[in-house]
Amino acid sequence: MEIVRRILILLTNLAIDVLALVAVDHFFAGITLDTWQAVVGGAVLLALVNAYLRPLIVVLTLPINILSLGLFTLVINAGMLKVVSWLLPGFHLTGFWTAIGAALTISILSTVLNWFLKPKKQSNIEVTVIRG
Repeated sequence: MEIVRRILILLTNLAIDVLALVAVDHFFAGITLDTWQAVVGGAVLLALVNAYLRPLIVVLTLPINILSLGLFTLVINAGMLKVVSWLLPGFHLTGFWTAIGAALTISILSTVLNWFLKPKKQSNIEVTVIRG
């Protein structure tokens, strides 16, 4: 049953990323997603880049991130979007400020959608009564 729950969470995260990329494609003129395959591929690739490359970049840029009170994370997120646009042929991203705006929009949309779509964790509380 746990494996089904994990697959459901993975598919939910993919759907959230797809919705966020579709919204960003609609709102920003500097981002173009050619086909729906590019949207899904972009969501998968963005998840992989954020899982494997982003933590390394965050650690390497920790001093500047501390000095900027965490605002440099937005630049890192924009860079991750740019990496995806370089790797995926149907995903086009032009301009630094477009990448910053898109990263901020994706972050906000992902947070809001996660609040509503993520399955709640079940917590089991076990009470043991010891009688003397």
